[in-house]
Formats: sequence, C-alpha cells, structure tokens
Amino acid sequence: MSIGLILEGGASKGVFTAGVLNYLMEQKVEFPYVAGVSAGACNGLDYVAGQIGRTKDCMIPKTKEEHYFGFGQMRKSGRFYDIQRAFSEYPYELYPFDFETYFASDVINEIVVTNCHTGKAEYIREKKSEKRLLRASMASSSMPFFAPMVKLDGEYYLDGGIADSIPLQRALDLGYEKNVVILTHNKSYRPRVSEGQMRLCRRKYRNYPKLIKAIEERWFMYLKQVALVRKLEKEGKVLVIRPQIPAVSRMESDGQKLEIFYSHGYEYMKEQHEKLCEFFLK
Repeated sequence: MSIGLILEGGASKGVFTAGVLNYLMEQKVEFPYVAGVSAGACNGLDYVAGQIGRTKDCMIPKTKEEHYFGFGQMRKSGRFYDIQRAFSEYPYELYPFDFETYFASDVINEIVVTNCHTGKAEYIREKKSEKRLLRASMASSSMPFFAPMVKLDGEYYLDGGIADSIPLQRALDLGYEKNVVILTHNKSYRPRVSEGQMRLCRRKYRNYPKLIKAIEERWFMYLKQVALVRKLEKEGKVLVIRPQIPAVSRMESDGQKLEIFYSHGYEYMKEQHEKLCEFFLK
C-alpha cells in the first residue's frame, strides 16, 4: 500500500518539520507522495532533493544579515518578510538547492497554493522548470498581509494554508490510504481570526471576495481537518508526528529557540522511528 507524507505549514514552526525530515533522510526513509503547505512545501522540496540540513539552514540563518524576515529585514529592505530573497538569493547563492536531484526523483511532490480569485486550493507539481518550481513554492509561502500575491500561470496565489492547511484529504483522494502527517502546532491549537484582522482583510483584498471568504472560514476548515486526522489516527490509517513541547511563534527569529524546536523534531522522530516502521508494515 502506498503511503503519503503530509506536511503542515506554520512559518517558523516549520523548523520542527525540518528536524523530523532530517532524521528520516538520514535513515533513508522514502515516501512515494509528498504534499506540503507553506513552510511544509519548503521542507518537502529539500526532502525530495535529499538535502539534509538545508531547510534548517534556511530557517536558522547563521548571521543576522542572512535573515529574510524580522525587524532587521524591515530596516534593510522596508519589508518585514522579504519573500523574494528567500526564493531567489537563497536557492542560488546562500543555500544552493539541488534542482537536478529534485527533478530526477520519482517522488510525486505537490505544493499547495490558494488561488486568490477562486479561494480554492490548487496542487502544483513541477519537475522541469526551476523558475516555476520556485514561484509555486513562493506562492505557497506568501502569508496574507505579510507578502504580496504571486503570479503564476496567469493567476494570482497566496499561502496554501488559507484553503488547505493539512492536505490529508487530497492524499486520500489520490489513493494514498495511509499517511504520515507532520503537524507543527500543538494538539490544543485552535486558530482564530479576529474581527480587526478581517476588517483589514476586507480592505486589502476587496477585489478578491472569494479569498476573503476563505480567510474568514479558515478556522472552521482547519478544525474539520484536525478532526479527520484524529479519526484516521484512531483507525490506524494515519501516523501523526506533532510537537510535544510548546511550539515557537509563527514569526520567531530567535536562533536559540529555533534550534531547540528543531532538535525536538529530530529527537522526537528518532523516538517514533520504531512506530513508523510498524506503520509501514501494517
């Protein structure tokens, strides 16, 4: 039976996933299908390319000058979140991405994005064009309010987590009946969108009513997805790897805190390795 790998987003929280996947790559654990959202999509790229440690390096830069978000970046570029830098300078200069290995891989990797016109999730596969692959990844990681919309194939896109935060149902629809789901939030996490955020959303995205609706209803969608994860987890059809310690904030830039959360992901996956092997054999 084919087993899928589902990677939730969560911005800086994605460093937990980086720890989990680095351990899996060291153990040469492979999945035929990967679906990643936002930071999960970035993790998915490096997992398919087999680049142990790259996502960690990108998310915990060695110097303040290499950070692509935070107040230091705002002083430098005028933007709190310089996503252009993350998907241009990083993959070609600071932390080179292995496009050749990625494109040669047999793994089906889907990058989840949200179409701003329809408010619906789309699932992009790309194994030929470096530019399109990076644009799709950028779109998946473009958080509302913090980053501009990304134009791809004539459409405008934002963060995949708006429309499909945990693409487990997508994997099921494609025939992957068993899945390993890596979450970045603690079990008690419940998303909320404040009225103040929605007022800002309605002004900023007034020309995209279906996007506004998707943002407004995201919390309900997320709770339904978590309920599905828990149901299938009880049935033995899903293995969930989630943080067992308090998660860092979405925009955490403290290197020490990120290192701790990364190490937690790595060590927790090591603890769950035997359970993962049993899950594969069921």
